[in-house]
Amino acid sequence: MSLPRIGVVIVTMGTRPRELDALIASVAKQDVPPARVALVGNATPLTDVSADVTKIPLEENLGCPGGRNVGLQALLESGDVDVIIELDDDGLLIADDVFRKVQRLYAADPALGITSFRVADEHGETQRRHVPRLRADDPMRRGLVTAFLGGGHALSVPMLNEIGTWPGHFFFGHEETDLAWRALDAGWKILYEPELVLQHPKTSPARHPVYYRFTARNRVWLARRRLPFLLIPVYLGVWILLNLARIRSVSGLKAWGAGFLEGTRTPCGPRKPMKWRTVWRMTRLGRPPLI
Repeated sequence: MSLPRIGVVIVTMGTRPRELDALIASVAKQDVPPARVALVGNATPLTDVSADVTKIPLEENLGCPGGRNVGLQALLESGDVDVIIELDDDGLLIADDVFRKVQRLYAADPALGITSFRVADEHGETQRRHVPRLRADDPMRRGLVTAFLGGGHALSVPMLNEIGTWPGHFFFGHEETDLAWRALDAGWKILYEPELVLQHPKTSPARHPVYYRFTARNRVWLARRRLPFLLIPVYLGVWILLNLARIRSVSGLKAWGAGFLEGTRTPCGPRKPMKWRTVWRMTRLGRPPLI
């Protein structure tokens, strides 16, 4: 059985130097060495990074998906890799056999497009929002899903060549959903594999100042880009009700409302709605594209 070659992409803004050094060291300690590691500096020169990696400093901050696209493109053009693992710069691989396990997963199933890691804090606990399914009570339950975690995952190069990379103009928020829906619509599988662990500090997504605005805007863009017309009002209606119930601050509601209006008024990119059979497939997997 031929084992795929592993590439790694890490995007950083240079604000977590100790965590980044630890992550790169954990990548280097893997018992299967990666063919190539691309480190992308979002508005940072990477001059303080001494590790032997491919450094790609950017003059401006392209956001998480835009920065990842730069790293992905570099690895895709190299022709040296078959699977690309993307890791948050404040994450850590606590086991040294992660890449070997990823290799075996993709060698065993050519239809595997995306593998979602389990994100756990230093105590081994996984937040419910980090389990990519609606029934998130058991983070150790492995299986096919309709979503994946941006902090730690693996992407098939043949899949990327077919469906494309991240929606860079999203900048922050829901870019994983856009990529997941495109993968499912093209017939690829998404696997949640809890044995692949990325240690990551416990955080709240609302810590980012642009969280409410961008997540609302991108939610509308996502619906406009990927859903059949009949599902768009249902999907957005559900999320309006959920956010009205969840957001506790007036400033958060105002930012969310402004983002929602921005999403309806601004270009979202090319529209390519998913097929109805994909809607049914997602429903059978336990998460129809409504919530």
